[in-house]
Amino acid sequence: MGDFPVTKTDQEWKVQLSPERYAVLRQAATEPAFTGELLHMEDDGSFTCAGCGAVLFSSTSKFNSGCGWPSFDRADGPVIEQRDRSFGMVRTEILCGECGGHLGHVFPDGPTDTGLRYCVNSLSIEFDPASDAS
Repeated sequence: MGDFPVTKTDQEWKVQLSPERYAVLRQAATEPAFTGELLHMEDDGSFTCAGCGAVLFSSTSKFNSGCGWPSFDRADGPVIEQRDRSFGMVRTEILCGECGGHLGHVFPDGPTDTGLRYCVNSLSIEFDPASDAS
């Protein structure tokens, strides 16, 4: 990963994050489909990076895609994209633009005017009901 405004050593990330969050955010793991606690979150607020707290998505951009992970039709914060060729596929990985944490992938099959579906691991984000990114 490149240079990001929020940088920590691998050991610092391991101390800060649970083993499950560390695996997703720092090692690009994927939580099992339909298991994430934020999958059915429908309250108003913002979704922030679980690693650094950056506001990434708004509840106004969240939709039920049926894919098993929280889905958004747009990023409302510093989300960057990079090509992912793992597992014999070519996909677009999404990372937190502040700390470089792995969030999930973005696909060009969303149902709204953006045509995008940001498919995000619940373990990579937290919900903040007190704010709204939109």
